[in-house]
Parts: sequence; structure tokens; C-alpha cells
Amino acid sequence: MVSAFLVFEPTAEPFIPYSLSHIIVLILLAAIIVGLYLCRDRLSETFRRRFRFSLAAGLFLQELFIQGWNIAGGFWSPDASLPLHLCNVSCLLCGVMLLKGNQTLYEITYFCGLIGAAQALLTPDLGPFAFPHVIFYRFFFAHSAIIIACLYMTFVEKYRPYWASIGKTVVITNLFMLFVGAVDYITGGNYMYLRAKPDNPSLLDILGPWPWYILSLEAVALFLMVIYYLPFAFGDWRKARREKAQIEKAQETASPRSSQGQPPLGM
Repeated sequence: MVSAFLVFEPTAEPFIPYSLSHIIVLILLAAIIVGLYLCRDRLSETFRRRFRFSLAAGLFLQELFIQGWNIAGGFWSPDASLPLHLCNVSCLLCGVMLLKGNQTLYEITYFCGLIGAAQALLTPDLGPFAFPHVIFYRFFFAHSAIIIACLYMTFVEKYRPYWASIGKTVVITNLFMLFVGAVDYITGGNYMYLRAKPDNPSLLDILGPWPWYILSLEAVALFLMVIYYLPFAFGDWRKARREKAQIEKAQETASPRSSQGQPPLGM
């Protein structure tokens, strides 16, 4: 196992989606998410600070690791190794968000990070690097850490998106796509899969041929952003109903008192 972890060569068998190792990772991630939610109001300030810094450090270090691994193994190339895929960028943004607590970064990573990381975890693009290869660990740590970072800020630090956050995320993401498209054109790369679909099965397979799958993906992403926002919209609706009921109750309670204070007519 140690030799399989350290070598640059791929594993003897390719990665198989929903194999035992894949399922175990998904179960562990689900357990962490449930644990964060259940303990959201019981974590000390010291623990919260250490958790944020540790997770941010892990997000930054995994990117440094993969760059160093590609260079050391002779795999690095400008058309495939730049941190320009959506999840690479989300890792870096999540790291900064954890350290700075920036609301705009939270909004972008909540939508783009959660959507992209969830898709990657459900349809991993690992090719020949199966468990226990180091690339297996790095891939699942990076994408799981994006989800944990976003949900930690939501559950524990009480951050939340707003309806305007969806529009903001769409605009910023599309501007970034224009930049990535230019890099793809210059390097001949396929960052963000703007020039071709990934080799492994993914959601893009059912969204039509190039370039129409890009437009279809934007529509799907917008739909998922609305879905991801619904818990907050429902919470706002319930809060508004409670506040309205409290106001009406207060008015009903005050109304008899005010009428009692008036003298009878004709006196």
C-alpha cells in the first residue's frame, strides 16, 4: 500500500465509480456534514478558529501538492495543470473565505463550489488513479473540503446567501469563463471543459453536443442554485409569517385596552 501511495505510476486497476473505496468516502463526508450540523451551536471559539485555519491550510496545501507532484513526475503542462477548473478555483476561494470571512466569497463558493464539488464527488474523474494512490486521497480531500468549508460557514458561522447572490454568482462565473476560454485557446487546454466533455461519464453527457452543452449546463446550474437557495427562502417565509402573526396578536391584545379607556358616548 505504501508503494502504491508514493509512486507516480497509476494503480494496477483504474478507478471504478461507486466501488467500496468511493462509497466509504461519501459516507465519511455525510457523517462529517451531519456532525457539523448537530454541533453547530456547541463549538467553542477556539475550536472554530482552529478548524477554519486548519481547513484553509489543507485547501491551499493540496493545491501546492498537486502542482509539485505534477512537476516532480514530469506531468506538468500549461494546457492541463493550471488551477483553472471550477473546483481548483473553489478550493482557493474557500481557503480565503475561511480565513477572511468574506461574504461575497461565501456566496460564490456556496453556489459554484457546492454544485461543482458535488458533481465531482458523484462522478469522479480519476482515470487510472484508484485507491490507495495519493491522487485518490488528494482528489477526494479537495472536493470534500469545499463542501465542508461552505457548510461549516453556513451551519456554524451563520453565513447565508440571498436571492441577489445568485445573480452575482452567475455574472462573476461567466466573466471567469471568458478568461478561462481565452486560456484554453492559447494553451490548447480544456479547462472547465469548455472545449470538450470529460472522458469519464458526467452530467455533460446528457446536455447535448459542443458547444450547446455549455449553455445547457448554465441552465442546469441556475436551476440548482435556486434549489440550493430554497432552504433559506423557506426560512425567510416562515420568519415573516411568525413576525406577522406576532404583530397581529399584539394589535388584537392592544385593541380592547384602548377601547376600555374611552368614556361612553353621551357623557
